[in-house]
Amino acid sequence: FILHIDVHLAELVAEYGVWVYAILFLILFCETGLVVTPFLPGDSLLFVAGALASLETNDLNVHMMVVLMLIAAIVGDAVNYTIGRLFGDK
Repeated sequence: FILHIDVHLAELVAEYGVWVYAILFLILFCETGLVVTPFLPGDSLLFVAGALASLETNDLNVHMMVVLMLIAAIVGDAVNYTIGRLFGDK
């Protein structure tokens, strides 16, 4: 399910509403921030989420989504850098 969440995103928006922001934030954060989760569908998920947010039939706000996804990517990158700095070759 999690590997193909971009296919099921419309169902998640209909079922969970604004909680989808948290789900998207966590997926994007884990993809960029955790060393062992680069297999998550972050890029395709962003395209699908943007397309869904542009529709007027759901509760997603494209501006809120851009801000949250930007924060998730920056914080995830900082966490990944810190992990590499702590556990990498010295």
